[in-house]
Amino acid sequence: MDRNLRNILLWLLVGSKGGRTRVRILRLVMEKPVNVHKVAKELGLNYRTAKYHLGLMLEHGIVEKVGEDYGAIYVPSHDVEESWDEIEKLIEVNGR
Repeated sequence: MDRNLRNILLWLLVGSKGGRTRVRILRLVMEKPVNVHKVAKELGLNYRTAKYHLGLMLEHGIVEKVGEDYGAIYVPSHDVEESWDEIEKLIEVNGR
């Protein structure tokens, strides 16, 4: 995993207030492509909360958006897919 991605992940998933929620969302996105509604429903989150966290992860290259508007789905970025085992270790070591 490249150093920049590691630093972003440490900040987004471990070092900031919404980290636990973003970890849950990222794990769901790793299982299957999902839209905001599906994330909110499956994780018991408010729609706007799910949209906010997905937007933040999209902005930092953790997930990618496929499509537009309401039906858009989110998938893990290529870098995240390639580094998933290391990301899981990073999450575990930091108690998430």
